[in-house]
Amino acid sequence: MNKILFMALMLVSSLALSNNHERSETEKLNAWFEVKYEEELMMSPLGLTFQGRKDRYNEIDDMSEATQLKRIQWKGHSVEEMVSTFDYSKLSDAAKISYDLWEHQYESALAGRAFMRRGYIFHQMSGIHSFFPTLMMNYHTVETKQDMTDYISRISGIGAAMAELTGQAKLAAGEGVRPPRFAYEIVMKESKAIISGAPFDDSGTDSTLWADANTKVSALVKADTITQKQGDGLIKAVRTALINDFAPGYDDLIAFMTDDLKNTSEEALGVHALPEGDEFYKYRLKSLTTTDMTADQIHQLGLDEVRRIRGEMEIIKEKDGFKGTLQEYFSYIRDSKDNEKLYYENTDEGRQGYIDDATAAIENLKKELPNYFGILPKADLVVKRVEAFREQDGAPQHYFPGTPDGSRPGVYYAHLSDMKAMPKNELEVIAYHEGLPGHHMQISIAQELKGIPKFRTQAGSTAYVEGWALYTEALAKEMPNTYVTLGSDFGRLGSEMWRAIRLVVDTGMHYKKWSQQQAVDFFSENSPAPLETIETEIRRYLVVPGQATAYKIGMIEIQRLRKMAESQLGDKFDIKAFHDTVLGGGALPLGMLERQVRNWIKATKVEK
Repeated sequence: MNKILFMALMLVSSLALSNNHERSETEKLNAWFEVKYEEELMMSPLGLTFQGRKDRYNEIDDMSEATQLKRIQWKGHSVEEMVSTFDYSKLSDAAKISYDLWEHQYESALAGRAFMRRGYIFHQMSGIHSFFPTLMMNYHTVETKQDMTDYISRISGIGAAMAELTGQAKLAAGEGVRPPRFAYEIVMKESKAIISGAPFDDSGTDSTLWADANTKVSALVKADTITQKQGDGLIKAVRTALINDFAPGYDDLIAFMTDDLKNTSEEALGVHALPEGDEFYKYRLKSLTTTDMTADQIHQLGLDEVRRIRGEMEIIKEKDGFKGTLQEYFSYIRDSKDNEKLYYENTDEGRQGYIDDATAAIENLKKELPNYFGILPKADLVVKRVEAFREQDGAPQHYFPGTPDGSRPGVYYAHLSDMKAMPKNELEVIAYHEGLPGHHMQISIAQELKGIPKFRTQAGSTAYVEGWALYTEALAKEMPNTYVTLGSDFGRLGSEMWRAIRLVVDTGMHYKKWSQQQAVDFFSENSPAPLETIETEIRRYLVVPGQATAYKIGMIEIQRLRKMAESQLGDKFDIKAFHDTVLGGGALPLGMLERQVRNWIKATKVEK
């Protein structure tokens, strides 16, 4: 054998051995992740339920601060074990991202430990008080007698959880941390609605939960799963749990807030007014954007984006033949609530029309997805009106995920109590954002992914998740038969403007000490959104500081990565492969997403 051939064979052998070591270390790490994630998941009965599992189905999560601290400590020990057990240098690129993500999750939780009593527990935006009934109605499925027995146990457990959380709210209030007065007022109103009607009072109507329990038990009897006598016994037990355990938890919250209302600030203030408020806001920005951008940088980015989008709005206004200023065009849209071209009727027919049209828009776009994506979601999507007990005029639409196995569909929820806060020109863009190719597509694909550790399929990064949904609003414009009217295209720009404004007003209120009215004024000067919607939005930013900044930052980053890939790959760039790369690793911090895209670019370049 000549010397050159011998050396070549040795090199091939060495590379093969190296690859075997790499796969071995990666496989060991991935197996370790499965064990650790199962341990972590078993700590949360609600997390199990959201994944469609019935382990610990009769329990509610332990909401105590002590348990929260134990979970952080557990995660820290797991990171120490990972670092000491696995050789990072021998891992595949994908496994290195998994390793770094697991560590990042711990570091983020550890950083938040100092601010456990700075966030608001009860507020109008998906507050825990309204989450519990939603959980029982929509996520605790009942197929057997045991499922219903577990349902009753959870009803009792919710009462105990509410007592624990109310105690935490009292501790926070003692440290000077209270949500704005409007949040107290809304939470009290919603809580009273939850425990109104039978079996809580003699008003003659059924409470939402009581009606739900009766429906579930009746279905079991009808299916001959249980006898009528057994059903009667279950309903009696539900009644006892609701009156003796569930209601007292809400009564205590209402009593606390009623008494503490006088201590809230008459004028809503950003978190700069809280103890350690500035540091808390820095933590929130870093955690939610997964960047090191400062509040000043985010604020300036927002101003720049508002200016750019206004320019694009001017072009559409001119095409529409409107002769006035852009501000006058905003007023025309905002004040034309009796114009059937712009708004739905504020009737049940109008509400159903919205649901039907949103569903139709999603179905239309669904036809184009195979031209832009290789990976498609298996789970179905439905459009629903928000339940009455948590519905708010002008509140934003939102999405709740289905199960990983597709047995429960994803839900796009719409607040339809005031149809005059729901302009028709925004329907299409919101349907894309919340449904396809936005949240439903991204979250469903993540849950269905194979070949990566399960914890990554369930991971969440606000900048990634919301950035993707906002990116898809613009992506949809590249697809045929979307935004076909000037109005819907203006609605698309209005939606993007909305997110640009958020960068300005969120940092404005929480960092630059803007008043609530200053934020409302800036919003209304740059958006045609109805005033009631704007006021609802500003209230949202006040109770969930920093969250609103993640959308535009994530969108801009995904667009930047796409341009980078297009530039570096040229004719080799494939839009389907790019989207599959972005969606194929789960929701990642933006820096890790860039690594994933760069790895794909590198691999694509060497392909023949």
